[in-house]
Amino acid sequence: MSKTWRPATQLVHDGSLRSQYGETSEAIYLTQGFVYESAEAAEARFKGETEGYIYARYGSPTNDMFEKRMCALEGAEEARATASGMAAVTAAILCQVKAGDHIVAARALFGSCRWVVETLAPKYGIECTLVDGRHLENWEKAIRPNTKVFFLESPTNPTLEVIDIAGVAKLANQIGAKVVVDNVFATPIFQKPLELGAHIVVYSATKHIDGQGRSLGGVILSDREWVNENLQDYYRHTGPAMSPFTAWTLLKGLETLPLRVKQQTENASKIADFLADQPKVAKVIYPGRNDHPQADIVAKQMKGGSTLVAIELKGGKEAAFALQNALQVVKISNNLGDAKSLITHPATTTHKNLTDEARAELGISGGTVRLSAGIEDTDDLIEDFAQALAKVNA
Repeated sequence: MSKTWRPATQLVHDGSLRSQYGETSEAIYLTQGFVYESAEAAEARFKGETEGYIYARYGSPTNDMFEKRMCALEGAEEARATASGMAAVTAAILCQVKAGDHIVAARALFGSCRWVVETLAPKYGIECTLVDGRHLENWEKAIRPNTKVFFLESPTNPTLEVIDIAGVAKLANQIGAKVVVDNVFATPIFQKPLELGAHIVVYSATKHIDGQGRSLGGVILSDREWVNENLQDYYRHTGPAMSPFTAWTLLKGLETLPLRVKQQTENASKIADFLADQPKVAKVIYPGRNDHPQADIVAKQMKGGSTLVAIELKGGKEAAFALQNALQVVKISNNLGDAKSLITHPATTTHKNLTDEARAELGISGGTVRLSAGIEDTDDLIEDFAQALAKVNA
């Protein structure tokens, strides 16, 4: 392992742990537990006096390889793999707060993320304030003496708002709070929240990291001290552990992550430019375009655009449904980050549980659709949108 390796090399080689057989592909250790040479050895292992694995819920060689590879890519000291992205989000937040504490979160969140901070946390006496995260003064105004965590996505789901991570981190550091960033939409290829001052990064590995619609998974990354003091016991005792088979699948996904993200981003950019000129399209939001509302922040903290495009059609829900139903290459699905291009209607899927007022605040209308660009031929995708738009009455 070399700290001088670039991401594409890290994602093929970092964290590799070969058995005595010298296998090329990483081994899958499908075991629940581990054996010890003696009772004394077991005692020493449980006391932490010797290194080694104890139980697959705590960790396994395959999971360890995935966590180490993600650390190398993200620039983190420690990581913990989880069974899903939402397991990662929930653990990262709840492991460090208690009754009486306060969370400030950006209002533009994936529906389940918003449920965790807005509905679940208050059940346990943890207060939450949602803010328009685009403006730093809103974060500052929301601070209370008991504020412990700032939570945000950037770019956001589904309207691709971009939040000044460094600015939020500066505010958090002034009061001793921690910033948790869901970095799924940017991917670790285009944005490094830890380098921008964030303290904890979470991913739904289900998305770009797997990238081929096979597995659910998540990962939490931070410094060693925070993991040991906050996350470790929560992780061990509540059991959001990732399956070793899933960890192996995700290791294979990481090998091609840069190639897929590059092609997906190129496709998303060209589709965004095409759609922006179409008379039946009211608005296109894409972080790689100069007309993005936070283009200055995008330029400051992201190395590339995104694989996602937010599109608002004239004609509302009827037009959005007509477009989706007419597409042939692009498939309808609420997932994202896949090798296949996917499109969804947030108002009736991922964000359906929000009130009409809450969706309006986020800019989600009946005509809003979210495209996750895949790795197909760019011209085929553009032609698919052209023929689908021709069938839309708007």
